Amino acid sequence: MRWTWPFNGRAGNGQHKHGNGSDADSAGPDFLCVGVHKGGTTWLYQQLDQLSRVQRSSSSRCRDERDRCFLESINRLSAKPYIDFEHYARLFEQKGPLLSGDISPNYSTLSNKVIRQIIGYFPKLKVIFLARDPVERVWSHLSMEVHYHQIESFDVTDIDEVNRNLLRRGLLLRSYPSAVVARWKRYVHPDGFRIYFFDDLQRNPTELRRSILDFLGADPDKPANRVPASDNSWASMEKLPLTDEVRSHLAQFFKKELKSCAARLGGAARDWPARYGFSLLLSFWDLLDDSIDLFFWCDWIS
Repeated sequence: MRWTWPFNGRAGNGQHKHGNGSDADSAGPDFLCVGVHKGGTTWLYQQLDQLSRVQRSSSSRCRDERDRCFLESINRLSAKPYIDFEHYARLFEQKGPLLSGDISPNYSTLSNKVIRQIIGYFPKLKVIFLARDPVERVWSHLSMEVHYHQIESFDVTDIDEVNRNLLRRGLLLRSYPSAVVARWKRYVHPDGFRIYFFDDLQRNPTELRRSILDFLGADPDKPANRVPASDNSWASMEKLPLTDEVRSHLAQFFKKELKSCAARLGGAARDWPARYGFSLLLSFWDLLDDSIDLFFWCDWIS
């Protein structure tokens, strides 16, 4: 797979390091948020980005030499046919004492080889994964693609039409959070990897925000002056109508994944199978069979 930095990522400063943060003089990101699509990554970016901004008038800051250099560096990196970690790290040289990171759900599609290289180059990197119920996530993803004319509108009541869009390789690569988590956890130290849930964003965004800031080593009590924690710019986007028949079809399609998420991700994922009438009781052999099938499929599709 051809891969280049920065792979559509968004680099955003967070706030001053709190406690035992990373060395302020070291180049490179302090953290990555690696997904998942439609799982709250835009919300997280907005929350962290606004923390780095001082109170000012409504007018935007004029772009200066730092911005020009940053954009030029990104353009040069994007043109390279290989991973240039050294120059990618230099994108973060201007962060000073601030925490700074890179947020892109596209990182959820990276292979074991690339993840191993990333963690090898940035061993102290903290990694965040925002997980979402696979059924809800894929329908939200399809809704977004139709909304922005990335795919043609289709008959959302026709199972064959739903399958035609569902079975696209790019969509499938982003639809199995248990496999994504397994790949990243294979190389990231347990203390440096944390899973959060879209369910918690819906239920208590303020507490989710506090938990993430605390994990990153920032001040979890710093107030959000301009963007409240409950603000989610995607929430108002109109979703495609989801019939009971299609919902049931999607649930059957992701049945194994729903159970794998419940067993491997824990937290809010434990409740996902029951939403669709699936038993939470998993035998060891059922889970083992699911693992073999899932990882064989992921290795094949990658």
